[in-house]
Amino acid sequence: MSAVASALLFGTSSTLNKIALENVHPTVIAGMIYFIGGVFLFGIHFSPLSKKILALFESPEIEPKITTKDFRTLAFVILCGSVAAPLLLLHGLNQTTAVNTSLLLNAESLFTALIAFVFLSERGTKKEYLGITMLLIGVVFVTTNGEFQKLTLTENIAGNLLIVGACLFWGIDNNLSKFLSKKRDIILITGLKCFIGGLALLAIAFVIGVPFSIPLISIPYLLSAGAFSIAFSILMFLFALRKIGSMRTGVIYSMSSLFGAVLAFLILREQFSFIQLVAGTIMLLGVYVLILYGKRN
Repeated sequence: MSAVASALLFGTSSTLNKIALENVHPTVIAGMIYFIGGVFLFGIHFSPLSKKILALFESPEIEPKITTKDFRTLAFVILCGSVAAPLLLLHGLNQTTAVNTSLLLNAESLFTALIAFVFLSERGTKKEYLGITMLLIGVVFVTTNGEFQKLTLTENIAGNLLIVGACLFWGIDNNLSKFLSKKRDIILITGLKCFIGGLALLAIAFVIGVPFSIPLISIPYLLSAGAFSIAFSILMFLFALRKIGSMRTGVIYSMSSLFGAVLAFLILREQFSFIQLVAGTIMLLGVYVLILYGKRN
């Protein structure tokens, strides 16, 4: 349920960011929402609320201390997930189509599951693999609306490969974050990940000459996306990693595309087709199978 909550929170970011995109450059939005998320979590970390939240996340497998090795892992997580992946995605977006992008971004869940299976020896039952398959099939149709005839995967190879590369780095990020999720103070861990990642993205935006103009009308959307779609979403994601592992968490997290599509339909009045409705139902059934037959990692 924590993984579902994380996907739901992150799914709201697509609608919030789409509104903010009318006035703010996408790289600045990415950097700002991560930076805001980090500041928000630091505020919680240094407040009395921190102990109450950590008590909710208390579990037998936690490790009380954050070591030097953990900071090295965190640095690599930020490098993969907050620097390399966004840069590859931004360059890939300019060289391929929207339909290609929507389909290929699903590779993040696939890479997360494969890396967890091969390198972390995570395994599931036959019924869990059925749920995972249902989720992966559902997300492909939700993100593409079944418009496979518009795919041009062989005509935009460079851009397509850049997007797949971004998904690979996010898959590495998700699996490395599993080790950090075992730390008791995941509020501090999440805060550092967001804050440093946000600073890195903003620094990149500055270096490549992106305009930093942010009108007042966009600030509420950035604050909301930073505090909830990023900060609490990643916090819940780390807790899910701790309890059910990278493979299950990463695949369930793909539901963020479904939640994003539904919110865009309700708030922005974007199209939500019958194909997407059926695919979304299949995804929900897949999650139900995982919850019903799943085991703790």
